[in-house]
Order: sequence, then structure tokens, then C-alpha cells
Amino acid sequence: MTKADTGIHWLDARAPEGVRLYAIGDVHGRLDLLTQMHARIDEECARDGVANRLVVHLGDYVDRGPDSRGVIDCLIEACRREDMIALAGNHDIGLLEFLANPDPHGLFAQYGGVQTAASYGVDLDPGTEDAVCRSCEHLRRAVPRSHQEFIFSLPTSHVAGDFFFCHAGVMPGVPLDRQSTRDLIWIRDRFHNHPGLYDKVIVHGHTPVREPEVMPNRVNVDTHAFRSGVLTALVVDGAEKRFLQVGG
Repeated sequence: MTKADTGIHWLDARAPEGVRLYAIGDVHGRLDLLTQMHARIDEECARDGVANRLVVHLGDYVDRGPDSRGVIDCLIEACRREDMIALAGNHDIGLLEFLANPDPHGLFAQYGGVQTAASYGVDLDPGTEDAVCRSCEHLRRAVPRSHQEFIFSLPTSHVAGDFFFCHAGVMPGVPLDRQSTRDLIWIRDRFHNHPGLYDKVIVHGHTPVREPEVMPNRVNVDTHAFRSGVLTALVVDGAEKRFLQVGG
């Protein structure tokens, strides 16, 4: 069988020729860890004489942690560089959805939006629908248009070498270039439980794990940074693969 028939196995997957890949897991408001990670990547690349790199952030920049606003500011600046990419996560889209439709029972209000609002100087009261609507009015004014436009512009996937990067995963049986936005930022069980190989190795976050999870067809680098204090990145250089962690 050809590689196309069998898919790409983790052990065989390679970065693009001459490019070192970094894929950073869910940040969730931990600006301290994100800035540490960026510094470590810069140090490594300078030490090793890396001429070409690509840093992919896998989404979920807001909610739960203490400084969502700072994380977005940091990424807006970082992604001015051609070697930095940020993908959308479900919590990032959840912020935009809340600003458009303040649902007291939605993702943002129930799962970390209080901390995100606080980082913008807004006290979010998720207790009642009226309170949420009042809080949302304040938050709409507090979140800079540049932040909203940045999140709105985020792609949901990226391909480099033998790797397909996204926030949550992919729907088995659907070509990678035809995946739905919802699956790319939300899927869990059907993706996690699928044993077959894909055309690319899927690199994702979204589902917290104690240690980076490596399977033949995927790798999960969401190590629960906002709670564990450990932010993880996958590093691929040629066929060599390793993990870089900060915090802890």
C-alpha cells in the first residue's frame, strides 16, 4: 500500500524541510506561561541556529485563567510575524457569541467568562438573564474592537508537513479539507476513539490531559495550563519530535 492508502503514522511524520515546528496547547488566560513559552522558543532557536520556524497556537486563549486580555494583546503582536499562527478555539468563539447573544447558560457565562470579563475590568454576574445582559453591555464596550476582529479572523486549521493542526480534532471519514468548523473546535469522543490513521497526524488540544498524549494518529498538548500551571508545546524538527514545557 502507498502512504495515501494507509495514512501517516506519528513515528513517520515529518516537519517541512528546513522548518522547525512548535504547536502550543491551550493557554486559557495564562499570559505568564505564554510569555515564558515564547521566550523559551526564541532561546532554543537562537541557540540551535534555527533559520526557519513556525509556531502554531492551538486555540482557547481566553476564559478561566487570570489574564485573557493580556493573552490576546500578546498574540495580536506576535502574529504580526510570518512565523506565528493562532488558531481558533471553542472558548475564543464563545466570547464572540456571548457579545452577540449574552446567554446566561452558554459556554462563556458558565465556563470561565467571569475571569475573562474581569481581565477587561468588567464584573460579570451570571446569576440571572437580566444581570448577564447588563454585564454584556459593559463587556461590549470594554473589549477592544481589535480583539474582536482578531478572534473573528482566526483560522480553524493549518497544515504543515505531515501535520494537521486544529483546536479539538477532526471527524473521522471526512477529508481534512472538508472538516466543519464545529468539529474542528468542539469534537471529542468520535475523534479520540478512532483508531485509523489520517492523511496527516492531527495535533490538537481542547481535552485536558496530565501529560502530552501521543497516539499513532494524533497528539494532544492541552496540559490544563490554567489549573496545572504547565503549558506544553510539541516540537518537530525533521522526523525528531519532543515536548517543551514551561511552568510547573
